[in-house]
Amino acid sequence: MYQYSPFDHDYIRQRVRIFREQVDRRIAGVLTEDEFKPLRLQNGVYLQLHAYMLRVAIPYGTLNSRQMRQLAMIADKWDRGYGHFTTRQNIQFNWTKLKDVGDILDALADVEMHAIQTSGNCIRNVTADHFAGAAKDEIEDPRITAELLRQWSTGHPEFAFLPRKFKIAVTGADHDRAVTAFHDIGIGIVKNANGATGYKVIIGGGLGRTPIIGSVLQEFLPKADLLPYLESVLHIYNRYGRRDNKYKARIKILVQELGIDQTRAEIDAHFESIKDRFQDVPEHIMARINAGFAPPDFAQAAAYDLHHDLTVSPAFAAWAENSVMAHRDDRHVMISISLKTPGDTPGDASADQMRVMADLAERFAYDEIRISHEQNVILPHVPKQHVAELYRGLQAAGLASANIGQISDIIACPGMDYCALATARSVPIAQDIARRFGDIKTERQIGPLKIKISGCINACGHHHVGHIGILGLDRAGVENYQITLGGDGTEDAAIGDRTGPGFAADALLPAIETILDTYVEHRLNADEHFLACYRRIGLTPFKKALYPSKQKTAA
Repeated sequence: MYQYSPFDHDYIRQRVRIFREQVDRRIAGVLTEDEFKPLRLQNGVYLQLHAYMLRVAIPYGTLNSRQMRQLAMIADKWDRGYGHFTTRQNIQFNWTKLKDVGDILDALADVEMHAIQTSGNCIRNVTADHFAGAAKDEIEDPRITAELLRQWSTGHPEFAFLPRKFKIAVTGADHDRAVTAFHDIGIGIVKNANGATGYKVIIGGGLGRTPIIGSVLQEFLPKADLLPYLESVLHIYNRYGRRDNKYKARIKILVQELGIDQTRAEIDAHFESIKDRFQDVPEHIMARINAGFAPPDFAQAAAYDLHHDLTVSPAFAAWAENSVMAHRDDRHVMISISLKTPGDTPGDASADQMRVMADLAERFAYDEIRISHEQNVILPHVPKQHVAELYRGLQAAGLASANIGQISDIIACPGMDYCALATARSVPIAQDIARRFGDIKTERQIGPLKIKISGCINACGHHHVGHIGILGLDRAGVENYQITLGGDGTEDAAIGDRTGPGFAADALLPAIETILDTYVEHRLNADEHFLACYRRIGLTPFKKALYPSKQKTAA
């Protein structure tokens, strides 16, 4: 992983010193909350329902055991003993005191971490495929590009106050595990007909109140053109993006208003005007970035027959079926650790659990940890001979749920339990669904299924791209939950179809059961997963089952 340079260390410490002074002025009453707000947002500090929340950046979801242990220490010392991993591969501490923020930021700096640009109208934490550097289908490790973009965008003077927040995701594989079609800019590493490596650039995707699948801006952008081209994208957005209405200020709205052809023409014109005078990335900087992502020495691991271990324990075999994935090196596997034990808060990990994951990564996984946008933890390089012992360590810490990719592996935003913007609860709904359907027998019968829940129209739970999406709203003071079906955040991007009127909280579980019963009734066989079945039969059978009285009225 990338190691800080002396410049990075100095830059982060200087930012902490400056923000400490701003915090002191706020506490002393010299700054009003309105004056303080843009300053705290640039440093990842939110004011939630009950307390300040600090969002810590985990660039492209990569960290090591030392950093994970430091997060555990922060959770114990300055929060309530846990952290919440988010859909942007970050971690949030929900109960921080403003007076402690400076100390927390200094503690983060000690392990090369920070909270810069995790909020505000700027370029946010760049995300990437959580299997980067390990997946069999990868063309190139996308974290190299993501790190280049992090260095380019951090503190960029022109893009510190954009019309709205700006999100970039990078994938290096044909199978899109980074949801690139729903980002302001999505970048895919591709090869052209001549075998050269470059970028497919998607623009104007997003969720929220106006979900839009991004449009292809460039099918193939040469690697050398990436920074000046993105500079042009941001310049055009900064120039023309709306600032009079925050709901129409995202670049997706600008692309819709201009159309992709005019948008491309504006960007290309600016790109042509700057590309010859845009300074190339110095070779020594790229060499340093590339070196930071050199793979471990996989030759350390011996060939090993993992299948023998799987025959010994049915529980181990059930866990491995969903949690263990093929690695590009046959002596290794990738392991997903579920933070979705049925009944727990999705994405939460206790300080003790963080320490266990840090210890296991250090002992068995070359000291590499990833956070996925699905709010789980990944150990990307695990020698096969260590998998059984690693499983036992996870099991002892309550981290061995066998539900990765299953119905109880739910993405959920914090909802009304924490967020000042939320209009309904998300966490209790996710817990109820997981408890009801999360036993191994039921999950095996249902098969792979992605449920995503948002507590308001801002869609932080990505409900639009859930196979089953749930949106909580306020209807005259009563929580009401809309359901969408058929969403997909992969390379086959789709926005879910709304089934019809929403459901009261106490009617939601029966509605989910009806959807599952309808799926099981109509699927061709147990191998036809929910999304494939939905794409074959469409919304109508589900709608008839969910709203039988309306069907009778229509008849």
